[in-house]
This record gives sequence, C-alpha cells and structure tokens, in this order.
Amino acid sequence: MTTRTPLAGKIALVAGATRGAGRAIAVQLGAAGATVYVTGRTTREKVSEVGRASETIEETAELVTAAGGEGVALPADHLDPEQVRAVVARIDDDHGRLDILVNDVWGGEHLIVWDKKMWETDLANGLRMLELGVRSHIVTSSCALPLLVRNPGGLVVEVTDGTAETNKERRENFFYDLAKNAPIRMAYVLGEELESVGCTAVSVTPGFLRSEQMLDNFSVTEETWRDGIEHQPVFAISESPVYVGRAVAALAADPDRARWNGRSLSSGQLAREYDFTDADGSRPDAWGYITDVVKGGADRSAEEYR
Repeated sequence: MTTRTPLAGKIALVAGATRGAGRAIAVQLGAAGATVYVTGRTTREKVSEVGRASETIEETAELVTAAGGEGVALPADHLDPEQVRAVVARIDDDHGRLDILVNDVWGGEHLIVWDKKMWETDLANGLRMLELGVRSHIVTSSCALPLLVRNPGGLVVEVTDGTAETNKERRENFFYDLAKNAPIRMAYVLGEELESVGCTAVSVTPGFLRSEQMLDNFSVTEETWRDGIEHQPVFAISESPVYVGRAVAALAADPDRARWNGRSLSSGQLAREYDFTDADGSRPDAWGYITDVVKGGADRSAEEYR
C-alpha cells in the first residue's frame, strides 16, 4: 500500500522558498512528511531587493507545517557563504543529515529588460542576474553537499526555467539565458560527481508559472487567472506552483530516482511519469505547447495540452 507520507523522516533544505516554485516545493515536500528548512531574504522584519513584503519565509514554514510536515524558517542570503554555512550547521546540529537539497534561488525578474541586446543592457543589472541565478546556486551546493553526501540516496534539485532541449534556442535576454541555462549544466555535472557516492542531481523546470509575482503582473488572481489570456495567449497553458511542487515531491519519493541522474526535467514530464495533476486537476504541458504551437505553428488549442 502506498503511504501518504513517503518522505517521513527525510530532511530537506529549500533554498529560495519565499514564494513561487520554491514555496510550493517546500509545502509539497512537507505534505509528503518531510522536515523542510526554508531559506530566503524576505522575513517579517526585512524585505529583499525584490520588494515583495507580502511573502515571507516564516509564512512558507507555517504552510509546510500545516501541510503535514515540519517547517523551519532560516533567513539567509545565499550569496554569503557564511550565512549558508550557518544554515547547514543548524541542520547538521538538529538532524545530522540532509536528504534533499532544492536550489531555487533567483529573484532577478526586476532586472530583466527583454527588448535590449547584450551591449544595450545595463552591465550591473546583468551581472547581478548572474549572481542571483548562478553564483547563489554554486555557493549553496558547495556549502550543503558535504552534509548531503554523508548518506547515500541524497537528491539535489536545480530549479530553472526551461529544459536542456527548449533552451537550445536563445532565451530573450543574454544574461537571463546564461542564468537559466547554468543550473541545467550544474545538474549534469553534479550528477556525474554525485553518482560515485550514491546520490542524484537533476534540474527541474515548471512551465508557464502562475507565481504570486506573475499573477500580479497580469492583474489577476489564482481564481481569475484565465482573464490574463486576453493579454497573453500563452497564459492559457500556465500552471500553478503546486504542479512543480508535486513534481519535486514525487521525484524525491521515488526509490528509483537515480534513473533521472543528470537529466533536465519538467513538471509536465514528471506529471505523466508519476501520475499527478495540478491543483485544478489538469495536467498542463506548457513546453510541449510552446514547442509545437507557439514555435512550430501547429494548429492546436492550449486545452489540448492540459
């Protein structure tokens, strides 16, 4: 019989769990029974450069606990190795192990200007994107992997935007392209290194994510999100953060997860493999729709990809 808490006794760190995919992943790991340490820069006392005071790591930890796990909020800037080492030391002191590391640190949307070429882009903003989306992941892995590899079976998930296949084409902005391709390569290289100690690394991408920030950008809510299709037709194939959260939780609970080692995976792909749905019962395949219809010109509706 399948247990409802397949991750009971497992210890997870979700780096960048303030909102969006990171928050949803933390909550779904908690729903599967894990103890989840959630980190980020926005707390009830301090707001990060993203400027969204409405989502905090404390709230994420409370949602993890309400879902059935144990949520622990630890403020941390993942560009500061000493702060990350302090988080890892806390987990080591509390449990002496780390089973799941989710690298979801980002927070660079406010820096992107989509219609400018590389040499037209403000260099400071571009380099900041690389700090937030690349250097932060490297710092986190460097500090956390010594604890994770202490026991075989550990899982590293690099969260990004796009798969290795879809990202073969240029991603709108030079610096964003680098920031979102780097985690894919990180997972591939880490997968080879971790295999020798019985651990696994993958990259995972949501599709068109209806994060809190994205909903605000379209002036809609999770209940009225379809109103956004009028302004952006591709929004029709969007998915809630719950979908990628369930994807990572299903992957973490799979005793045969090593078969994915080094791979680039999507929420829609994992939904087909593990037979889960988004919160509304649909099973969107955003990357399939973008590849076939948006770029390929196929005459098919978004509903055919849900």
